[in-house]
Amino acid sequence: MKRSRFTIMLLMTAAFAHAQQRITIDINRKAQVIDNIGASGAWFSEGIGKYWPSEIREQMARWLFSKGFKKDGAPEGIGLSAWRFNIGGGTAEQGDSSGIKDFRKRAECFLSPDGKYDWSKQSGYLWFTRKAKEYGVETLIAFSNTPPVWMNQNGLGYKTEKDHRSNLKVDQYDAYADFLTKVYQHFDKEGLHFDYISPVNEPQWDWSHPYGDADQEGSAWTNSEVVRIAGALDTALTRAHANTKILLSEAGHLAYLYAKDGTASHQIQALKSGGVYNLSHVPAIIGGHSYFTDDGDSSRRSVRVHLADTAARYGLQYWQTEYSMLADGYKEGHKGPRTAMDCALFLAKVIHDDFVYGNASAWQFWNSWEPGRADMDTRYYLVALHPKDKTYKDGTVTAVKNLWALGQYSRFVRPGMQRVIAESGDASLLVSAYVSKHQTVLVCVNDGVEPKAVNMAVKGRKFSKARYYCTSKDEDMGAHVVRGKNEQIELPGRSIVTVVME
Repeated sequence: MKRSRFTIMLLMTAAFAHAQQRITIDINRKAQVIDNIGASGAWFSEGIGKYWPSEIREQMARWLFSKGFKKDGAPEGIGLSAWRFNIGGGTAEQGDSSGIKDFRKRAECFLSPDGKYDWSKQSGYLWFTRKAKEYGVETLIAFSNTPPVWMNQNGLGYKTEKDHRSNLKVDQYDAYADFLTKVYQHFDKEGLHFDYISPVNEPQWDWSHPYGDADQEGSAWTNSEVVRIAGALDTALTRAHANTKILLSEAGHLAYLYAKDGTASHQIQALKSGGVYNLSHVPAIIGGHSYFTDDGDSSRRSVRVHLADTAARYGLQYWQTEYSMLADGYKEGHKGPRTAMDCALFLAKVIHDDFVYGNASAWQFWNSWEPGRADMDTRYYLVALHPKDKTYKDGTVTAVKNLWALGQYSRFVRPGMQRVIAESGDASLLVSAYVSKHQTVLVCVNDGVEPKAVNMAVKGRKFSKARYYCTSKDEDMGAHVVRGKNEQIELPGRSIVTVVME
């Protein structure tokens, strides 16, 4: 193909002027196809969706799901293309006797021990899930942290024995599979279609706590138990003629997908040899969580390269299905609190590395909202909750920089786009590029404190117009129009900039 270039000059202000750097995007060097970019709405969504003022809830939904634009051209929201809904295990009905300390992290169950279903349960979670559907979110995922409590060996939503085995009773696999299938069928008939059902979550962790000291619902699963529940669920879904897929295995640490020790290690190899990818409802996808693999650039990238190589060898796509800054990697060696922009830049770096080094086809954040400050240490959330009191039945919210950092990817890197190779030659300027039939999207993460002067050359495609969007300490996806291909544009220090070319 004849080489063509569309050059955009991203130039520093005169105070920082120095030699330009070049970003090269090669349309012909293709990598993975992007399926979705999303987030979860667990825990706090239940109370918010039930009780908080409608204008607050509507604003939260608009921030996450809207693909519209404001009058100034800035996005209304980050246009997520996936939303994760938690199928609860019944700890909320148990109340304090559930043994889960925080009432906000107990979840209702649609099924009662007497075998009756109550579809009015989890109405808060469902409020946001229906909003996702209304806004046109492309992929809905229903995930479960525990089977219904009465199906479990100890009658609780978490383990009390540290044996790294499933809490599910050995004679309840079919019952659990039937439960998940009936939940899918009910909401599918309502027009709320779940594209994926995830029956296990972080099977590597033992999820064991003394009674009364648990943090949330959860269960360990061995590889053989994951294979067994996948088979039971596939049978139940086939019997129901269900048009959905099973998402496995939501590993709690990426290295468990290809290495490590324990009963749920080497999961790519184990699940492949266990035959789960021969089941009609199990796609060639392996899901894992990027927690605890974010400390240091070289280590973070090494884990993802190893994962990408192993997944490719076994013919699987890698999906990153949960991440927030649980560990201290986000501090990057600094002591004391980190600003909201520090957290946002670190989040963007992890997303970049999952796409560029891990070849992730999907990327999903945990958790969309939690109580906390909006200006410092925003490590866990996209939206900061400011509850009015301890009942969590009213409050206000603030969008934090993490929301707009994720939005630099989710709003413009749409389902079906393909990553192509982009190179900057500057370790502090991370770049990734994605193409559709009519667009090329470049995401730049300037981790340096100085503005950058960048000359961008696109090989293999011509363009007539471009726009760019900036998240920095001063902007939240601020919109800018490129009026000519030689126009000077500032790429600020410590910023994330997305250029959309058509």
